[in-house]
Amino acid sequence: MQPPPEALYNTGMYVVTGGAGFIGSNILYGLEKAGVGPLVVIDRMGDKDKWRNVAKRALFDIIHPDQAADFLESRANQVRAVIHMGAISATTETDVDKIIDNNFRLSMYLWNWCSANNTRLIYASSAATYGDGAQGFDDNCNAMELAKLRPMNPYGWSKHLFDRRVASMTTHGDLHPPQWVGLKFFNVYGPNEYHKSDMQSVIAKTYRRASNNEPAILFRSHNANYDDGEQLRDFIWVGDCVDIVLWFLDNAHVNGLFNCGTGKARSFADLARAVYSAANKQFSVQYVDTPLKIREKYQYFTEANISQLRDVNYNRPFTELEEGVTKYVQDFLNTSDPFL
Repeated sequence: MQPPPEALYNTGMYVVTGGAGFIGSNILYGLEKAGVGPLVVIDRMGDKDKWRNVAKRALFDIIHPDQAADFLESRANQVRAVIHMGAISATTETDVDKIIDNNFRLSMYLWNWCSANNTRLIYASSAATYGDGAQGFDDNCNAMELAKLRPMNPYGWSKHLFDRRVASMTTHGDLHPPQWVGLKFFNVYGPNEYHKSDMQSVIAKTYRRASNNEPAILFRSHNANYDDGEQLRDFIWVGDCVDIVLWFLDNAHVNGLFNCGTGKARSFADLARAVYSAANKQFSVQYVDTPLKIREKYQYFTEANISQLRDVNYNRPFTELEEGVTKYVQDFLNTSDPFL
């Protein structure tokens, strides 16, 4: 049965791939709060608690990725925007064929579909495309500049591969969506990441230890330029990421590849201290060797250059680390219902 016309054509349908995942489910919350929709999730729900990430949302439909093409073709004149967050995001995943199918080929399909159907596309790239940071963290979509980057794992490479295809297509004047935005997410933290197991943020892992009065576990530095715990990351509150997505949806004339970080690197020690403070626990820490399998590819510093985001007049402030951690711990992790 088709929904009444007014349910679809007042604002149009918003499709969020990976909508039951961490960032995707937070974006759904932001869209619902903004009063747009109907909202459609394309994702695999599995047999665990991932469904709880979207349990509070009013959704038009939930589509398995294998049925995504059929669904989109049947709704070609109704979808206003596709927000593509779906990906295999584990940096430890070793099945490269699987990664390419999910992170590159699906992205290419959505790009082509949005181009053919005059539909806006916002997609997730990653700071993992910058590799060890030797080439800096400038969100330049110039094909020659992108070619200089050296991602250090298959996940980062797959995201980089798509960024480079986008740069090539837009440079050569190929058909493209009426709006296209790639977001290079840095270290995002916040609610609804619990299904990610070992890929959860250090905050979630550290909170469990703090609540048990155990010391935080941080990697020992194997780089003479950094003390233990002083490895630096650009940590960004997931709500700030949602604000950026909503801003681009409100500014349909802006296109490009943009860093999604705060522009301010902080240490893992700062982050752990903030967790213990928010949990009202005495801070203590135990340093362990970085596992050999990731030691050579370990990033000691990431910091988004957000000048391009500011240049397009995104002027909202970013949440300070201590404020974001306190919000995450006290409003979610330390409650009986940690889901957004």
